[in-house]
Amino acid sequence: MKVEVIATTLTDAKIAARYGADRLELVTGIQEGGLTPSYGLIEQVVQSVDIPVNVMVRPHSQSFYYNEDDLQTMLKDIHAIQQIGANGIVIGALTVDDNIDRGALQRLLTAAGGLDVTFHRAFDNVPDQREALNVLLAFPQITRVLTSGGKEKAIHSQPQIKELVRFTKDTHLSILAGHGLTIESLHEFVLATGVTEVHFGSAVRIDNDNRKRVQGEKLVAIRNVFEEIRR
Repeated sequence: MKVEVIATTLTDAKIAARYGADRLELVTGIQEGGLTPSYGLIEQVVQSVDIPVNVMVRPHSQSFYYNEDDLQTMLKDIHAIQQIGANGIVIGALTVDDNIDRGALQRLLTAAGGLDVTFHRAFDNVPDQREALNVLLAFPQITRVLTSGGKEKAIHSQPQIKELVRFTKDTHLSILAGHGLTIESLHEFVLATGVTEVHFGSAVRIDNDNRKRVQGEKLVAIRNVFEEIRR
């Protein structure tokens, strides 16, 4: 089992790495679902932790449709993220009718080169998730899809997430479940869905508040749940 933690500051990143996170999703604008952080923050985090740092590449929160101006910004960001030495990027691009934008995605992936790539929760806006997975399976650079199984929180979408896990078995894609997971529900959720990676934001913060810092004790509690599952 792997746990990915959203970090918005250098302090978040250090705490998450110290207390058992396997990977960071580095963002700013967490209240808006995550936006591209500053290059200064990316560099500080990459130089300060010894776990993979995957950086959000999202220029605005207006939608997941990106015009040419947006794409040029994203391509510049990807280049900078490569130069800084981050492990990977977190991206997503949809058409105006909320299907996967193959053309935009291909351009972003070409720029990404050997970076690790997560397709983010834009996936939860698509009308048909199985069809969307078939599209993403055509892009071997993408290694995981962050999803709550649709519009609802992940804890309320267990049958759909279980189906997505089944559908991607023995492929290069893994399902990273996130949005609305709690430490208390984690054991049952993992057993019910079969996921091997989970993603936490507010649930690992003080008072479950996105505006507050990551709390190490909560990550220790998640690792303890993983130990229980392994038994």
